[in-house]
Amino acid sequence: MTTALITHPDCELHQMAPGHPESPERLRAIRRQLTESGLIERLELAIAEPATREQLQLVHPAQYIDAIADLHPLHGLNYADPDTALNPHSLRAAQLATGAVIQATGLVFDGRVDNAFCAVRPPGHHAEHDAAMGFCLFNNIAIGAAWALEQPGIERVAVLDFDVHHGNGTVDIFKDRPEVLVCSSFQYPFYPFRFQDVDRPNIVNTPLPAGTDGPAFRQAIERDWLPALQRHRPDMIFVSAGFDAHRDDPLAELLLEDEDFGWLGELIVDAGQRYCGGRIVSVLEGGYNLAALGRSVEQYLKALI
Repeated sequence: MTTALITHPDCELHQMAPGHPESPERLRAIRRQLTESGLIERLELAIAEPATREQLQLVHPAQYIDAIADLHPLHGLNYADPDTALNPHSLRAAQLATGAVIQATGLVFDGRVDNAFCAVRPPGHHAEHDAAMGFCLFNNIAIGAAWALEQPGIERVAVLDFDVHHGNGTVDIFKDRPEVLVCSSFQYPFYPFRFQDVDRPNIVNTPLPAGTDGPAFRQAIERDWLPALQRHRPDMIFVSAGFDAHRDDPLAELLLEDEDFGWLGELIVDAGQRYCGGRIVSVLEGGYNLAALGRSVEQYLKALI
């Protein structure tokens, strides 16, 4: 299979407070691991293009986009919430992160690649319809999924989110859009404490207690996600790929190993081949232990390839 890796060096210019876990080093760790393993030579590399305002407005209101733009500083930092800051490069980085997902969707939709992974930042799955939070400004995966639904022949999509934190923003945006299935696994109770109890047929939440290990995680995913995918039969699959459920991650307390992310990739590829011709677009969300992040992304990409 042909897998695209979409990124942009300007995503590394987004920098929050010193010592912030969502740092440029995350993308460098991924690139270093893929280079040292040789896996990068098996990927189709592409440079991200920024999303347009019209594309951002597929899920965010104009007033919200303007509010984020107004926070853009000429120097120093401005804060969207206590955990989420913008420096002079952040707005462009956020537009590139969203644009990468749209670009990946187009490449996969047109059949130029089988699937794609977007190594970009800032992440997006906590960004709600009209609120920035949790390191996220625009909801990258939601905008890509909404854009896909405007393409001919794409009537239903699925968003699979295996970040250790609940994908509250994606649930908020799609909770009343039955053509979008959202499956989110997450440590519970845990940040962000929002939209975790939404009761809709198209929302599948998989809360996991602290200390959940790989075998228990796999059992929960198979129990919850596979029947939902069979019912929904998506025309395209989007993945919020967070790697902070790893046992070495400093921000959470799940106990996944490197190999569990390879298993996730295999499960998602199998679902993609079963329902939508293998059309899968993934975007980086969390993952804050640099060594574990690089190794876990490598295992996930091996499954995509």
